[in-house]
Amino acid sequence: MSELDNLQEAEGKKEIKKATTKKTKKEISTESSVENTELKISEKGAAKQVDIPKEETPAIVVEESIEKIEPKEQETASVEENDEVLNEIDESNAEDAEDDGHKDRHTIEVKDYDSMSLDALTIELERLVNKEKAQAIRNHVELINNEFKTKFQSLLEEKKDEFIADGGNDIDFYYSSPVQKRFKEIYKTYKSKLHDHYKGLEQNLKQNLEDKLEIIEELKGLINVEENINTTYKHFKELQERWRNTGPIPRDKYNTAWNTYHHHVEMFYDFLHLNRDLRDLDFKHNLDKKLKIIERAEELAQDDNILHAFRELQELHKMWKEELGPVARENREEIWERFKTSTKIINDKRQKYYQEIDKIYEKNLDKKLEIITKIEALNSDEVNSHNVWQKKIKEIESLRDEFFNAGKVPSKVNEETWAKFKDAVRTFNKKKNNFYKGLKKEQYKNLQKKLDLIKIAEDNKDNEDIQTTTALMKKIQNDWKKIGHVPRKDSDKIWKQFKTACNHFFDKLHASKNAANKVGIEAYTKKNTLLDSMKNLTLSGDKEKDLVVIKNIISEWKEIGRVPNEKRFIEGKFNKNLDELFSKLKMDKNEVELIKFENKLEVLSNEDDNQNLDNERFFIRKKIDEIKGQINQLENNLQFFTNVNDDNPLVKEVHNNIKNHKDSLKLWKTKLSKIKELY
Repeated sequence: MSELDNLQEAEGKKEIKKATTKKTKKEISTESSVENTELKISEKGAAKQVDIPKEETPAIVVEESIEKIEPKEQETASVEENDEVLNEIDESNAEDAEDDGHKDRHTIEVKDYDSMSLDALTIELERLVNKEKAQAIRNHVELINNEFKTKFQSLLEEKKDEFIADGGNDIDFYYSSPVQKRFKEIYKTYKSKLHDHYKGLEQNLKQNLEDKLEIIEELKGLINVEENINTTYKHFKELQERWRNTGPIPRDKYNTAWNTYHHHVEMFYDFLHLNRDLRDLDFKHNLDKKLKIIERAEELAQDDNILHAFRELQELHKMWKEELGPVARENREEIWERFKTSTKIINDKRQKYYQEIDKIYEKNLDKKLEIITKIEALNSDEVNSHNVWQKKIKEIESLRDEFFNAGKVPSKVNEETWAKFKDAVRTFNKKKNNFYKGLKKEQYKNLQKKLDLIKIAEDNKDNEDIQTTTALMKKIQNDWKKIGHVPRKDSDKIWKQFKTACNHFFDKLHASKNAANKVGIEAYTKKNTLLDSMKNLTLSGDKEKDLVVIKNIISEWKEIGRVPNEKRFIEGKFNKNLDELFSKLKMDKNEVELIKFENKLEVLSNEDDNQNLDNERFFIRKKIDEIKGQINQLENNLQFFTNVNDDNPLVKEVHNNIKNHKDSLKLWKTKLSKIKELY
């Protein structure tokens, strides 16, 4: 048994003994004469401690004889112990006392971590660890950590399914993510800070407990000190101040220590009856303070911010309990009932608030169960097509996002709901993998076919029979397009091999043709002359007239015809001059781009083969994909500004970037449609 527990047990026995003694005194005081009562005080030695006129002594003694712990006060204490909300407040205050960081803990916002991405969760964890006390964010970090683990595990399972679908073995799978590494480093920093906090706090808590036990011992000794009551009272107030200024103690000792302390404070006030002025003055001071606490509690009972009101109510209970002493007995029950009434109102509103939250969680549960049902419905379909599977994969990804963004569900069904979701997704992935495993044999057959075409291309890339080889190269290019998918890990590699061999032949073909093409040389000379005239061209300032002039130059350039391949750099010079002319017209940028692009397409379409045209189409498709990716990234970034106004400069900048990228995307799509028309 600890020192504090021994102390409490001993004081409990003394309290029983005191109550018995008081009862005896009451019987004596009601049955005996005033003289007998005076004699009893003299025997206790209490009369020697204060200067009280003899004629007032009997009244004081009678007052003492009836001042004992009233049954009603005992009942109130019992009710307090059994009141759930009061116990909750006491427990929370005990936790605050140990952590010494309750203000931070109660005021730090708990965000909707369910709807955050892995990146967003990592950023939020880093913000909390860098800006807040480690002991104040324990609950926040636990929620973030659980959410991160859940979502990363889901991502891990997806990557594993993809790895297996690509022909990998389960035992060889390994996946690492930069965001996971960053999260672990931040979490490690948090754990280190928390460990350092508790390592330093442990000694402080023990020392503070010893200091408070010492205060209690001094408080016990005040009753038997033979000195002027005013000096004793001053010593008593100093002890109270020391108690308030002593730091936090272990949570499991908090209530026991306070109850022991409070017991001896009550005993001192019983002893203080011998100097009623001091006692009544203190009672009045405590009453005034407690009435102000009650008034504030009654104000909080009308506050619509329920969580804020309850947090402040905890502070009020702490002040009531730790910072203020008792009041006159005739006021105790009345003011406590007033305080409890406001406490009940606030707690009832708080319970109602959480009931509303529970309703939201139930709605979220319905959404998630509906999503799971949709996934299970997709699982029931029989699919035998790659395109259909790709469509279903996108649907599953969309449903996954909906599930994660649906919000929290009641904690009692959280694990069960998550398990159902994982089972449904796992079933889908299993069926998908089985389908693609069946395609593996066909893909390897396709791979062999394409390797055969690569060998043909490489064997004939230097063939001098131009006419026969040109026809052969075009044929194998068409055959390549007709062959189906190959394993993803080989796709880029074999395409580069095939493309290199074909380009080698056609580049030589074009070089030989251009060398023999005198018309091309003449065209180059004419285009050089036209370029010189463009440098000296002066526009009129009339946009419509000047646009006609520029278009005529473009038409003249086209009519001149093709130049040799090694001279095609002149096209770049021409486009640069066009840019300068168009800039003077202040035309819409996209309109200018389309005019220039149409000119470029006409040049490409007049070439002997479609290689450069194919390259242009491939480049445009790649550009479209890049812009889409940038737009998605910017839109994801907006999720980090959920609590920021739209007029925030950073938010405005992101919106402007999204708009600019969408305008650019529209232009590139228009270019793609025009190049498709040529096919």
